[in-house]
Amino acid sequence: SDVSPSGSVKFLSRAWRLSGDVTSKPGVDFATGEISLRKATHKALHDAAFAVESFRFNVAIARVMELVNATRKAIDSGPGSADPAVREAAEAIAISLSLVAPFTSEEMWEILGHKPGVALAGWPVVDPKLLEADAVTAILQVNGKIKDRIEVSPNISDSELEKLAMANPEIAAAISGAKISKVITRAPKLVNIVL
Repeated sequence: SDVSPSGSVKFLSRAWRLSGDVTSKPGVDFATGEISLRKATHKALHDAAFAVESFRFNVAIARVMELVNATRKAIDSGPGSADPAVREAAEAIAISLSLVAPFTSEEMWEILGHKPGVALAGWPVVDPKLLEADAVTAILQVNGKIKDRIEVSPNISDSELEKLAMANPEIAAAISGAKISKVITRAPKLVNIVL
């Protein structure tokens, strides 16, 4: 909207400032960077690419905004501006913004120490390993009623999840003295104990 561009200007200014805050040199090994910011960067790139391909540009910009916030937080209260993950995120932001704000992204790209222009950079390669979740929420139920939620590994087996559910105090209290008819386990998301 051209009615009130102040919000867009503020966002682009925040993104542009990131490029000046990065203190690591171009060509640094991103793999040595802080892992949570790297995961946020690759998730944002993955989601933004999918959104652009499906013509949902507002979603792509929303993912870039989230990445700008995560990068600012990493600089201010995280690993700092010298971390390779901060450079990776700033470069990803510049490339992502080149689709909608080419002048800002070109300036960012130059400040980050790259030549030629950002338009020739190509889309960054997303590492599928960085898209995997560290933990998922498993729902524990008795007779279809939720008793508790626990965080588990996305690779947990049915038997391991069932053991965790049976050891859970909420479940133990709910099934105390009752006869268990069957246990339905769908790792990593659900355990339902039928009495």
